[in-house]
Amino acid sequence: MPESVTTDNATHHDKTHTNKILPFEFRGQGFEYFKLWVVNALLTALTLGIYSAWATVRNNRYLHSNLYLNNTHFRYLATPIQILKGRIIAVVALIIYMVTLQFKPTLGAILGIALFIAIPYFVNQSLAFNRRMTSYNNIQFRFHATYWQAVMAVIIWPLLGVLSFGLLYPKAYKEMNKYIVNHSSYGTTQFHFSAKTWDYGKPALIAAAVMLVFGLVALGVISSAPALVALLPLIILPVYLVLIIFAIVTVNNIFYRNLHIEEHNFNANFTMPGLFKVMLINVLLTILTLGLYLPAAKIRMIKYMAENIRLEANGSLENFYAASSQNVGALGEEMGQAFDFGV
Repeated sequence: MPESVTTDNATHHDKTHTNKILPFEFRGQGFEYFKLWVVNALLTALTLGIYSAWATVRNNRYLHSNLYLNNTHFRYLATPIQILKGRIIAVVALIIYMVTLQFKPTLGAILGIALFIAIPYFVNQSLAFNRRMTSYNNIQFRFHATYWQAVMAVIIWPLLGVLSFGLLYPKAYKEMNKYIVNHSSYGTTQFHFSAKTWDYGKPALIAAAVMLVFGLVALGVISSAPALVALLPLIILPVYLVLIIFAIVTVNNIFYRNLHIEEHNFNANFTMPGLFKVMLINVLLTILTLGLYLPAAKIRMIKYMAENIRLEANGSLENFYAASSQNVGALGEEMGQAFDFGV
């Protein structure tokens, strides 16, 4: 009998030990990041943009090193030279395209078509580079997707969303997130995204219904009381702001509540009042400081995001293995920025 009690207690102890709720924590400070931001901006201006590669790395290293999970911080591994090489190639390609389009429109149009065809490739490369340059607990992240998988996620499904007058947008958005998550891995362990189309369709219907109701109200005011038309912005703008906050909160909650890796699950608890408070403070202080509060605003938002995301660890976090060495250049990311596309 004593042995049974001991075994039960040991089993209970193992469960309490292995099943944990692990919140994310961001330990960066607004003033620290502001100083980094100012130095980066000045050196980038003085070097005519060359220092921007070093600025990007310094920013990312600061943000990654201050993001903690289970008291261990993330790391950003890219070097400035990697970023600079990709940036130079991307800028040169952009200049060639713009000049060709100006003086040889037909050839420029052909290059534009070629660029459009190459977009999925560069999106894959960008995601692969960013994953590869991020590590946690000395294990790097990875991204593996084929060209055609990227075509479906970044071109075909968004196009179907437009052609269906928005009816397929929830499906398109789900497929985009599925593409990003299901082809990402932590070392050799793949992430999994379990959201359904209806998870996005329901809030989309709610937002559409609200917009329809207020649209009808606006038409009624215009037709019956023209003198009140000037007051419509006072009604429409708050409704529009509420819908934006509703969309951000809902989409983020859906994403993290359907994100898994092996037996471990992520969760999120973003709320509309919480996000509104952060956004209001950020907007007011940014306006009052003529934009100087922007770096601190970024830190405030990251802190809010981290505080509301957690990992539900159902077992040990030690059973992950590093993937084999992979050489991925920064060209995809820089091409995306130069031509204004990406994920």
